Amino acid sequence: MADAGYTVRDQEKMSRAKNYFAWQRRLVERGLGKRVVEIGCGIGNFTGLLLDRELVVAVESERACLKVFAERYGAQANVRAVECDAASPAMRELARFHPDSCIALNVLEHIEDDCGALRHWAAILPERGSIVLLVPAFPALFGPIDRNLGHYRRYTRRGLRELGARAGLAVRELRYVNAAGFVGWWINARILRLEEQAAKQIEFFDRWMAPVVSHMESAAPPPFGQSLLAVLEVTRAAEPQ
Repeated sequence: MADAGYTVRDQEKMSRAKNYFAWQRRLVERGLGKRVVEIGCGIGNFTGLLLDRELVVAVESERACLKVFAERYGAQANVRAVECDAASPAMRELARFHPDSCIALNVLEHIEDDCGALRHWAAILPERGSIVLLVPAFPALFGPIDRNLGHYRRYTRRGLRELGARAGLAVRELRYVNAAGFVGWWINARILRLEEQAAKQIEFFDRWMAPVVSHMESAAPPPFGQSLLAVLEVTRAAEPQ
C-alpha cells in the first residue's frame, strides 16, 4: 500500500499534536480551494481542520484507518471517504467529485512511483488546480524511523521542482518548514538511532516548540527544515477520464 507506514497506532500517537496540526493548517491554507481531495487521510487527524470546505474527499487505502475515520466523520455532510491506493490509476475516478485541489501531507515519500502518482492526482484537477504537498526534506536525514515508516526517500528542493515538472506541474510555492524538527530528526537518526518517534518527544515538540517555531517561521522562512512545503499548479487541462 502506498501509505502503509502510518498505522492506526502511529496516527493515534500523533492525534494529540493539536498545535502541530494547526500549524500545518495555516501553512496549506493559501494553496487549497473549496473542493479538496485529502490523499492519505488516515484516521482523520487533519481532516477536522478542513471541515470549512465545501467538500472534502478523504482518500485512504487502509481499512483499519477508514473504520476509525468513519466513526469520527461519518455524520459529516461535506465529507466523503474513499478507499483507494494513492498510487493507483483508480485515483483518476475521483474527477467525478469535481475537485479544485489536492492535499497530501507526508504521503508522497511512501510511494515508489511518485511521479506517476502526481500525474494521477493532477488528472482529476482543472487547469490551475493545485496540489499541496508536505514531504520530508534532506536525504542526509534518512534513518531508521524513515525505513520503519516505509519511506522511499527524502526530498531536495531541486528534486521536488523537477518531479513536479515531469508530472506537468509548475511550482507556485516551495519552502522549508520546521528547522527545529531538522535538528531533532538528525539526532534521532544519526546519534540515537531510534526506530520510532517516542510519544514524549511528540508531546514535548507540540506543547513547547511548535507554537514558537511556527511563529518565527511565519515571519521568516528558514533556510533548512525537516520538511518541504510545496504548492504545485496544474499547467494543462485535466486529461479526459
